[in-house]
Amino acid sequence: MRIAVFTDTYLPTVDGVVTSLLTTKRELERLGHEVVVFAPQVPGNGCGRERDVIWVRAREFRHYPGYRLAMFPGREVEVLKGLKVDLVHSHGIGFMGLKGMWAAWQCKRPLALTFHTMVMDAMTYYTPFRLDLDLLARGLRLYLRVFLHKCSAVVVPSFAILKELEGFAPRMRLTDVIPTGVDTARFRPDIDGAWVRQRHGLDGAEVILHVGRIAYEKDLNVLASAFARLKTWRPKAKLLLVGRGPYEPGLRALVRKKGIAGDVVFAGFIPDDELPAYYAASDAFAITSRFETQGLAVLEAMASGRAVAGVNYRAIPEFVRDGRNGFLFPPKDAKGAAAAIDLCLDDRTRLGRGARETAEGYTVESTTRRLLRVYETLVNGRASVGIAPAASVPSGST
Repeated sequence: MRIAVFTDTYLPTVDGVVTSLLTTKRELERLGHEVVVFAPQVPGNGCGRERDVIWVRAREFRHYPGYRLAMFPGREVEVLKGLKVDLVHSHGIGFMGLKGMWAAWQCKRPLALTFHTMVMDAMTYYTPFRLDLDLLARGLRLYLRVFLHKCSAVVVPSFAILKELEGFAPRMRLTDVIPTGVDTARFRPDIDGAWVRQRHGLDGAEVILHVGRIAYEKDLNVLASAFARLKTWRPKAKLLLVGRGPYEPGLRALVRKKGIAGDVVFAGFIPDDELPAYYAASDAFAITSRFETQGLAVLEAMASGRAVAGVNYRAIPEFVRDGRNGFLFPPKDAKGAAAAIDLCLDDRTRLGRGARETAEGYTVESTTRRLLRVYETLVNGRASVGIAPAASVPSGST
């Protein structure tokens, strides 16, 4: 099968969407399929094809560094016709998503969408003009309703997000809940993370890890406040942050204000091949973000045998189970988050075993094969049949 993927974000930017796309792409190719990516150009590389990527003319989005807007007319339809693809899969609802929808319609190919991002939650922070947010939200919901109803299939990474989408797009034709899988051979408990601890001066510390973009919508102020509380009774605790983003200056200022700057390590972006060792170097993983549609880093941490302290909101409680692989805490509750991290550290060995068992129910091979079944349904012209979401729960997920 030949698949054309349209995405609003791609390398060298690294975020959850890019990680999800690349994880699935590699597995599809391993299974013998061909994937061609249409992505916004990056500075200096021009447009046109480069191996398996078609770079589309774009301009920088100044309000969110690292993201580019493919807002110009292009030759996507002509290129897509020449590729003779079987279907189009969009990983975004922005300009590239619209280009993918138009190209699929012009080429008479089915369009699948993976819905990754609750854009309504982020617009408060990144709206480029002084617009009325209520009016903008209504317009965005109308746009999403039309977009989702035009797709041949909508794939979501969690049941929580499916429920939200069904609330304002009830006539989606085919839906399925398919989380992005985790490579359990790459992320595993027996990896040596000692060199990471040495690199960042963490020897002898109890390390709490967070992996993800340092963005306003990720509630990292809650994590910082929780860590400050935790330090009062766990003096050896250290917070290790992997990633960069527009909120980094604000977060650095916050940890200085709280007097914990010496115990918070900003590791920045790290090479992808080093990431498993960072999980291995930690004692527990924490995520406070209410923004997550899945939280792939949660599964990576679990595959690495690390207990997870996670916010009890949206997708996170579908993966984190109290007392089995971690502990949950209420949204925006720094005191509760500190207590959950403390419990994870206290029982890290047993919870780590439960975390690994959970991750083994979400292998990248099993989730990609389920995505292929959606593709086959579309290509064979049976999109009206639908796929029951209840059948999408992988073994080991409950």
